[in-house]
Amino acid sequence: WEFNGSFHQPSAFLMMGIPGLEALHPWLSIPFCALYLTALLGNCVILFIIRRTPTLHEPMYYFLSMLAVTDLGLALCTLPTTLGLLWFDARSIAFDACLTQMYFIHILSFIESSVLLAMAFDRFIAISHPLRHPAILTKSTVLKIGLAIVLRGTVSLLPIPFLLKRLTYCGKTELSHSFCFHPDIMNLACADIKVNVFYGMIILLSTVGMDFIFIVLSYILIIRTVVSLTTREECLKALNTCVSHICAVLVFFIPMIGLSMIHRFGRSVPPLVNTLVAYTYLIIPPALNPVIYSIKSTHIREALLRALCRKRG
Repeated sequence: WEFNGSFHQPSAFLMMGIPGLEALHPWLSIPFCALYLTALLGNCVILFIIRRTPTLHEPMYYFLSMLAVTDLGLALCTLPTTLGLLWFDARSIAFDACLTQMYFIHILSFIESSVLLAMAFDRFIAISHPLRHPAILTKSTVLKIGLAIVLRGTVSLLPIPFLLKRLTYCGKTELSHSFCFHPDIMNLACADIKVNVFYGMIILLSTVGMDFIFIVLSYILIIRTVVSLTTREECLKALNTCVSHICAVLVFFIPMIGLSMIHRFGRSVPPLVNTLVAYTYLIIPPALNPVIYSIKSTHIREALLRALCRKRG
């Protein structure tokens, strides 16, 4: 323990693996490695294809690039501690390092939520106002949206590490996961955490919560536009451009909402369920998003095949 002024803070936290399956950690590292490898390679391929293909230099694919960069960041944030624990049983993480990891995990999660909202707005404009789409979402507009997304996530979460550092910690130092998560750290404190709870809830509802509401509203407007189309083929063609995005939204928001509910209200939930939902939230979306877009996007798939053919030739 380190004594710092009038409060105690631990020199390190202890991370937990998968409850009840500690003996199987070396074997469980195999699927985790596969997921991380898929996330890293898949998102790098998406970025490479978009960069090298001039026909993909459109708002939809600019936002997809932002999503790929965010997914890369999320994978790299949790990879060292997760694989370190599974491979080498490295459970200890320094207090400041834990706060840093937590800060970037939450920033990237908020950025991903905002990027998904921007992609929903892009789909709404492309379907409802196709002729005005290039004029509304210019390159400079997309760049401004990207900067606003990063700024919003960075500034809104900036107080969180300082709110955690001011708390007194005593007794338990075991985290529920192999990474640092704000509610997890906060619940280890033996001081009044009302400010942390209130601020965390307000920020979550005003960012991710609002993003989800606006994504739903966007799709309500998209459906209204699609229903007004004259032929069934036009309806299916318009909806088909949204399938990849809908899958990405579901893959991201369902585990995130589940994990938030578990941390705040699920005291009786088995630890194994908590752990599996957390891994699903942070590892599955970065691994699945490039697969989803590679399968469903004809332009991405064709550009990837052309790149492979050029290398073989």
